[in-house]
Amino acid sequence: MAESGRANAHKREKGGRRPVKDNLLHVLIDRIVSGEIAEGSTLPNEADLQELYGVSRTTLRESMQHLVAQSMVRSRTRGGTIVLPRDQWNYLDPIVLDAAMRHPKDERFYQSLVDARMVLEPAAAEAAAINATTRQVMVIAEAFDEMVAAHSLYTDAWSQADLQFHTAIINASGNWVYRQFAAAIGAALLASFRITNRASQSHEHALSIHRVVLDAIRMRDPQEARRAMESLVAGARRELSEALQLGKGTTPMS
Repeated sequence: MAESGRANAHKREKGGRRPVKDNLLHVLIDRIVSGEIAEGSTLPNEADLQELYGVSRTTLRESMQHLVAQSMVRSRTRGGTIVLPRDQWNYLDPIVLDAAMRHPKDERFYQSLVDARMVLEPAAAEAAAINATTRQVMVIAEAFDEMVAAHSLYTDAWSQADLQFHTAIINASGNWVYRQFAAAIGAALLASFRITNRASQSHEHALSIHRVVLDAIRMRDPQEARRAMESLVAGARRELSEALQLGKGTTPMS
């Protein structure tokens, strides 16, 4: 492991910096998610890790407890601490999610996100067409208007407005589980929008399919709202695959 990891982990809580424990946790998670610490590998023993990162036993153990809780490592007596396969990790943990967005080379993360969207968002759009208040429909429309005003798929303003559009629909569904899920993965959704928007066919085409969803919710047509959202997310799946194959999603997301 590089000396920079030790230096970052050794920062003390002053001048707005993270506490030592938080720095160590971010460093360890980042190195695991990036693959620098490989799946299936065994971490150094406790004494070596303390020396490497310049932290106390308490700080180290607290960080390890978090990694265990997120199913990133498993500790066994005499067997050491082993890094688990990434398909067992809790990607909804904010620190894990943040690291995953800095290292978006893992296509499975984004493909799994689209799979989840395909389950959740058509159902949310259908429910929004039934349950949305007048004010909630206005919020969806306002987000759409911001997408129109963005003028380009390649601006962060477009991606932010896109996120607001989808979040507003989920919020309008009236399902608090949907809302909690959307809040938990908001940052991941934004990162995926930034990737897929670069592969979209055109600004006008993207607007047209979002408009169909909005109009169906306005007209209180739940079946059309579901169908339109299924079409929108299916398009996002195709665009994501294209973007990742072309390497457009390999740079860290800010």
